[in-house]
Amino acid sequence: TTLFRSIQMTLHKEGKGLLISIAVGLTLINLGLYCLVGNGLTFQIVLGVSIILYLLVINFFRYIPLKHPRANEDYVVVCPADGKIVVIEEVDEQQILGKRCLQVSVFMNVFDKHVNWIPVNGTVEHVSHTEGRFMAAHLPKASTDNERSAVVIRTNTGHRVLVRQIAGAVAQRIVTYSEEGKPCHINENMGFIKFGSRVDLYMPLGTKVHVKMGQKVAGNIDLIAELPQ
Repeated sequence: TTLFRSIQMTLHKEGKGLLISIAVGLTLINLGLYCLVGNGLTFQIVLGVSIILYLLVINFFRYIPLKHPRANEDYVVVCPADGKIVVIEEVDEQQILGKRCLQVSVFMNVFDKHVNWIPVNGTVEHVSHTEGRFMAAHLPKASTDNERSAVVIRTNTGHRVLVRQIAGAVAQRIVTYSEEGKPCHINENMGFIKFGSRVDLYMPLGTKVHVKMGQKVAGNIDLIAELPQ
């Protein structure tokens, strides 16, 4: 149907296999229940819950290819994810960059689209994955204690920007597409975090921030900051 084709066109590739598996599983459960109890109240409740659950998962993996109007500019930092701004502060980032930076963090709940976007134009200088815990992603220690992946991009103007994908209490898989030595551009997908998480941006001091604490932001739409010129 037209509706099904429309949903397919807006699903991220990371969700298609999972959605098929969930659909098969829920169908088998409901068919089995129908054979046991018939079309009674129990079956109708389980069927209703199954439909709601499946629609929530579809919502999680919805995806629209976006083009940012300032994608060709070398100083802009575009939002890497849908969610809410939970951190804007100066920090000592010693694990990778080894210097004091400006951190801006976006927390994604289970109702946000979870695709992650490249925030700046440049070249991927570093990619790493660190095993860790799965505490709530909005907590401050999540940046250093949780399962996480890190991507360092050297911009075309020489700035180094660290993007850290952080798993949350529900998230169990981080996907990172970036490869060391490869050029990267705004409008490209950086990766995907499945089911509740956070993305941290670490930028040089002197960066001009364009967002506020608690602000709802959209990936590859909102402007996070402008790097020093």
